[in-house]
Amino acid sequence: AIETLDSERYVGMYTSLSLDAAGSPHISYYDATNHNLKYARWTGSAWDIQTVDSGGGWSTSLALDAAGRPHISYGFSEYGRYDLKYAHWTGSAWDIQTVDSEGDVGLYTSLALDSDGRPHISYYDRTNGNLKYATNASGDWEVETVDAAGTDDVGLYSSIALDGSEDVHISYYNA
Repeated sequence: AIETLDSERYVGMYTSLSLDAAGSPHISYYDATNHNLKYARWTGSAWDIQTVDSGGGWSTSLALDAAGRPHISYGFSEYGRYDLKYAHWTGSAWDIQTVDSEGDVGLYTSLALDSDGRPHISYYDRTNGNLKYATNASGDWEVETVDAAGTDDVGLYSSIALDGSEDVHISYYNA
């Protein structure tokens, strides 16, 4: 069945979907009308829709931790450039952090959580044309360049996954 859950003028861009243990959908998306990152979850009887961050929400990627709490990586646009941001639900509020703001970054994000619920994010650095990776598995955000452009653009449309040993794997487009 097809269902409309939000019908503002320009809403629903850059969606990411995750299912919880009960099979209920959780969705992150960009509301271009109001320039907001939004999050929607099915409660079993209705959609609960929240604004996570005002002013951003491009290239969202959503993952649920073992407790079913949402984590979202996304690009936040400010003054025509993008920062990489990360938001997660603490159980009572959204905790929003800026992960990388060096240049024009935070596009084409992909998020995976390790077994302890710690985020691992791949994303595109448009300023340098590089693929980057960020994690706070050690408790502090660590950012590194995975593949440098040289003469090409690398890192667009990335997808990240962790294997059973929690090693990071990233696929991406090299222009």
